[in-house]
Amino acid sequence: MHSGGEWQHTTVLLAEAIESLLTTPDGVYVDGTFGRGGHSRALLARLSPRGRLIAFDRDPEAVAAARSTIADARFAIEHAPFSELKQRLAARGVPAIDGLLLDLGVSSPQIDNPARGFSFRHDAPLDMRMDPTRGESAADFLARAEERHIAEVIREHGEERFAVPIAKALVARRESGNPVRTTGQLSEVVARAVKTREPGQDPATRTFQGLRIHVNAELEELEQGLKSGVELLKPTGRLVVISFHSLEDRIVKTFIARESRSEVDRRAPFAPEKPHRLKALGRVKPSEAEVRANPRARSAVMRVAERTGAPA
Repeated sequence: MHSGGEWQHTTVLLAEAIESLLTTPDGVYVDGTFGRGGHSRALLARLSPRGRLIAFDRDPEAVAAARSTIADARFAIEHAPFSELKQRLAARGVPAIDGLLLDLGVSSPQIDNPARGFSFRHDAPLDMRMDPTRGESAADFLARAEERHIAEVIREHGEERFAVPIAKALVARRESGNPVRTTGQLSEVVARAVKTREPGQDPATRTFQGLRIHVNAELEELEQGLKSGVELLKPTGRLVVISFHSLEDRIVKTFIARESRSEVDRRAPFAPEKPHRLKALGRVKPSEAEVRANPRARSAVMRVAERTGAPA
């Protein structure tokens, strides 16, 4: 939604996330994906004067929104991906935290603003970077990558079964001297290459997802953020992650499961077990009422885990 010059965003699983995250109002918390600050504002409302919240976002627009709308001494924001959690918090003199919240994927303002190139609903430059100041745009990737690499990205990250014909069509267009540079051009190429699609889904949906995840290294960022998060959490500190598609959710589920098991070193069978570092606390889906009010919530899954033992 666009209203009065500002791109609106409805926060998914807001009450459930804050309830799961908050163990002490005096704690230090991290919102790894500020977006437009729905979770951060709700958390600040529950923290005591001694509490602290450090937010992260890769998007300069989100960081600017945070700095211009939240005037609170307990709050700070880093213009950085949450994979840089450890070094950024160390620089702030924060050795451990009471909770980490990650709300994954693209925020509504990023999708709804045509200039960002995330959506096939408007024709715009094919950018897709969450941080337009760093890295390679989707158009630049498609302008140089080999056909095999393009197909792999669309198949693995977009879960697109027509990845090979799409990649062939993209490279053929590039070789004709007219490479894809806009969202509309990409949608046209995909629509011609994809023979059949689920009812109600645009043929380009999966290709756009695959390119966006690749351009932003979202899955690698997630792996690194989870690893840093579990190392920083204090005992009984909480990890809360909201995912919007199966690739992300699988990584989160696997990570929590792995960290919830005690490990025996097979090379030293008589050594004590390496204790597990997390305890899974559950999986939450949005209510029917929330999905009715905000259809984008439909695919959301929230997983919650608690830190056990002493910090690493």
